[in-house]
Amino acid sequence: MSEDSKILTQRRRFLTGVGVVATGATLAAAANGAENHHHGGSGFTPARHEQDAWMDEMPGVHRAFVDTSTGAGGANALNYANNILLGNREGYGGSDEDYALVVCFRHGSTPYGYNDAMWEKYGDFFSRFTGMTAPDSDQPLRVNPMNIAQSVYANRGNTVDSLRAKGVRFVVCNRATRSISAALARSSGGNAEDIYQELINSNVPDSRFVPAGVIAATRSQEYGYSLLFSA
Repeated sequence: MSEDSKILTQRRRFLTGVGVVATGATLAAAANGAENHHHGGSGFTPARHEQDAWMDEMPGVHRAFVDTSTGAGGANALNYANNILLGNREGYGGSDEDYALVVCFRHGSTPYGYNDAMWEKYGDFFSRFTGMTAPDSDQPLRVNPMNIAQSVYANRGNTVDSLRAKGVRFVVCNRATRSISAALARSSGGNAEDIYQELINSNVPDSRFVPAGVIAATRSQEYGYSLLFSA
């Protein structure tokens, strides 16, 4: 091999090595950029609050938060939550225990967070509020419709109780509960604070009141939950 050929070969080897180093540096820069983007590009780390600690305490290797704000959306949410669990089992060979899964009842879906005793007492108002009536009827409901196992609503027979048994947990908007209490007091001549305390003590099992549903929805993302809005 001539001296010129040796020099050319060495140069090619050097340039190839530079290319490998450059590729590694590019990948590292891309990874760092992705990490910075995850934190808002400024190293942002969200604050933690005692009121939100339960979000980190839920077991599971996946996290999802299903937000609802209408009567129809609240019903759809139960179907969606069941489909998430079903899809995980059928498509991934997983189990219900894989998911930390939360359904939020706020705004127009808030009454779904109250038990049957409250629906028996305030069913006329709750039916108007959610737009839901008794099955095959235009009469007001006297039970929480999200615990009716018949497939007459968008939840397709998936109920609060059936999803509770699969590990799904529910949150109920406190701000909306305050508003509902005031509206019930105006329509009945009752005391808003008494009605509020009654509702606060009558939530569905395995549920909790959150300061505001909109806050819970946004804070959930700070705890790594994927957000799904059910319309």
